[in-house]
Amino acid sequence: MKRAGQKVVAGTEAPGTSQTSKKQKTSLYGSEFGESDLCMSMDWGSLPHHVILRVFQFLTLVDRARASSVCRRWNEVFHIPDLWRRFEFELSQPATSYLKSTHPDLIQQIIKRHADHLQYVSFKVDSSTESAEAACDILSQLVNCSIKTLGLISTAKPSFMNVSKAHFASALTVVFVNSKSLSSIKIDDTPLDDPSLKVLVANNSDTLKLLKMSSCPHVSPAGILCVADQCHGLKELALNYYILSDELLLALSSEKHVDLEHLRIDVVSENPGQVQFHTIKKQSWDALVKHSPKVNIVMYFFLYEDEFDAFFREETPVTHLYFGRAVSKAMLGRIGMNCPRLIELVVCANGLQPLDDELIQIAERCKNLTAMGLGECEVTCRGFIEFVKMCGGRLTQLSIMEEVLIPDSDYSLDRLHLEVSKHLGRMWFPDMMPTW
Repeated sequence: MKRAGQKVVAGTEAPGTSQTSKKQKTSLYGSEFGESDLCMSMDWGSLPHHVILRVFQFLTLVDRARASSVCRRWNEVFHIPDLWRRFEFELSQPATSYLKSTHPDLIQQIIKRHADHLQYVSFKVDSSTESAEAACDILSQLVNCSIKTLGLISTAKPSFMNVSKAHFASALTVVFVNSKSLSSIKIDDTPLDDPSLKVLVANNSDTLKLLKMSSCPHVSPAGILCVADQCHGLKELALNYYILSDELLLALSSEKHVDLEHLRIDVVSENPGQVQFHTIKKQSWDALVKHSPKVNIVMYFFLYEDEFDAFFREETPVTHLYFGRAVSKAMLGRIGMNCPRLIELVVCANGLQPLDDELIQIAERCKNLTAMGLGECEVTCRGFIEFVKMCGGRLTQLSIMEEVLIPDSDYSLDRLHLEVSKHLGRMWFPDMMPTW
């Protein structure tokens, strides 16, 4: 009773005020619980499985492994299959890479206890052949897998290309044969070959929806045609131009094939003047678009100026164009004439001749154009404003370096900013061209 009526003098603590109450005031948990109260009242080992599982899903792999040593219950949750559906193996050589390699003991534990739980798997390797071979060794041991997506990623130079074709094909065959439900495969810059594709199709033709396999020199047009003929649910395909053919486009346009949504084509030449590129017939392109009217056809060009002769001489239904090397005015003129479905155009370099006429023609004929990027090119301020005026507010992305724009008697750069902003319907300034 006396304590209840006791007065508290300013600058002093009331009797009974403890260190615990101080912690309550300053605790990260707020004033309701102090840290010591929480620790004393919470039996961490008795938390429900679903709560611990939720906590683990927010932890990095290393922290999750450490947390699994708290108690037996937490260790049980550590091995719940839901935590092992998605995994990225990082493989590197410490002396040559910045990657943190997945610990060998953990890899063996995954192979032993979780191979049949893996569904979304990727392998990220450095530039060493040893790391790529280690990835193949792991794949070879996934004999009980049910993988749905598989990605092989080289972070520097394509190290998988240094693995023997037999070793690589053997490792892939294990996954292709055992999974039976592969829907997405991204294996660029690898020694993938036609026999491996046949194994893939034989076991996963009903489920395959995405196949990305650019820069796979051992794959022939016949190999990819086999995929197109039998994987009728294929939605996305990425390949090199040398594999593209009239027969392939017609196969993708057959009645039994579902609508293709995305076709990416890499047109690459390493030796100037030494590659003769074939031409795809207009009828083949037309058949594809008739069958899949919403298909995005994306072409990445890494050619020298004298190697473009085979392209865009007839109407081509390309929607996205990226030129990684210099492209001539004449080539851009052909695009304006023959690419009516164009949505996005990126030109990294041109010569020192203004592209006014070419851009205006593209604006006139490419009514779907919504994104434009210009790098080392030239265009007069007057020509650029005319281009923007014709495209109007549909240009959702316009990335032009200020060095591209040539002031003229009508427009200074300051006035150009205002004019372009007016026609776009938003504030606009020149900027660095982003990486597409």
